[in-house]
Amino acid sequence: MNVLFAVSECAPFVKSGGLADVAGALPKELKKDGVDVRVILPKYHLIGEKFRNQMKQLTEIKVSVGWRQQFCGIETLVYDGITYYFLDNEYYFKRDSLYGHYDDAERFSFFCRGVLETIQAIDFQPDVIHTHDWHTGMITFLLKEEYVHLPFYSGIKTVFTIHNLQFQGIFPHSVLYDLLGVHTDTFEKVEFHGLVNFMKGSINSADLITTVSPTYKEEIKTSYYGENLDGLLSFHNERLVGILNGIDTEVYHPAIDDLIAKPYGVETLEDKAFNKQYLQTYFGLPVEEKTPIISMVTRLTKQKGLDLVKRVLDEILNEDVQMIILGTGDKEFEDYFRYIEAKNPTKFKAFIGFDEKLAHAIYAGSDMFLMPSKFEPCGLGQLIALQYGAIPIVRETGGLNDTVHAYREEGKSGNGFTFKHFNAHDMFYTINRALQFYHESDTWAEIMKEAMTKDYSWSQSAKKYLMLYTDLMDGSEDRVL
Repeated sequence: MNVLFAVSECAPFVKSGGLADVAGALPKELKKDGVDVRVILPKYHLIGEKFRNQMKQLTEIKVSVGWRQQFCGIETLVYDGITYYFLDNEYYFKRDSLYGHYDDAERFSFFCRGVLETIQAIDFQPDVIHTHDWHTGMITFLLKEEYVHLPFYSGIKTVFTIHNLQFQGIFPHSVLYDLLGVHTDTFEKVEFHGLVNFMKGSINSADLITTVSPTYKEEIKTSYYGENLDGLLSFHNERLVGILNGIDTEVYHPAIDDLIAKPYGVETLEDKAFNKQYLQTYFGLPVEEKTPIISMVTRLTKQKGLDLVKRVLDEILNEDVQMIILGTGDKEFEDYFRYIEAKNPTKFKAFIGFDEKLAHAIYAGSDMFLMPSKFEPCGLGQLIALQYGAIPIVRETGGLNDTVHAYREEGKSGNGFTFKHFNAHDMFYTINRALQFYHESDTWAEIMKEAMTKDYSWSQSAKKYLMLYTDLMDGSEDRVL
């Protein structure tokens, strides 16, 4: 089976969020199951020189962007056994950031048509094209509208994964013809309040739509989470599947992680204390073994529940805790956390930015991991935290609800602490409940073991994707649903 992943970012080459982690890890797991899976993405200038120097040019083609004929270089690189293709056009991709440019509609229209033109030029005929989020949304749309009648393309099936419904790729009506070269009689399939919506186009065109957790699949069919596409997603419910993300356990595993101070596992939990001491020393916090560290590694945005944190942070810091936050995002939160650090230098530290090694050190050295998201399609932070024995405190939404199970004294089961309502004092109550059990050392050790002994890898989810692809090709996708 041949599967092509079309993505706007992919670890380790270029990353802004969890999509890159998925694109970097899932293909490797699918390959273990015998799939010839390849990945195609833009050749951003932000890709490190180490990788760019290894790329080999295959060929070059012209790609239509409306009335324009644009250069497209096709380069390739094999990494960890996976073949990657990079579409090169410096006008579109030699930028200082991946997204947020005035011409994003044009940049990703070029990329979407470029993917469809590239597969003929590289002599790789996919059975399935698996697209991800709005940046690749027009691939399935163009395939159905223009390419499907051509013999090379006629048998290709498509899967579209929604990683975050909040970002949909909404642009002026003129994009349809001016950039995509599509006649306006197809406008209904992409129309959104008189504008063009790339994500809607893919939802209407893909053979199957997946989300990154079962709970998020159900949530996005409601008005609260549906971002004005809940009616459309409910209409397409028979083609909608929720498959939970995993993590790359070759990258995130405390027993083999060379980015942390000292590897450890379930049988050597005492070595986690060494990582805690390292973390306290690194941040200049008092080295107090019995004082719990609550951490957050997150984008600093309202989606991540930082309004709740802000509301009760003084109360949290009145407890016997230390708190560490790593992330970047809205200036409002960046400035606020800097202020709190200056006010509480022995209890609170904020690293504004991102540092991969430091993120690993925080997971390894923390006792608890706070993730009070307003919505969370899947979330990788809580999965990594579980793997490292940093017990999650989360709101029951999306993938958080599917992966973190509240500790129950009756039966002594559960791998974390949860609260349901998006309410600061519910969160604070749950933090205090976690602190109570933290000081019961035997109970806390059992919670840590429960967290660290589960399988958070891509293994099971990859098998579900493989079944989905296989049934699509056989015409029996009902078995997956």
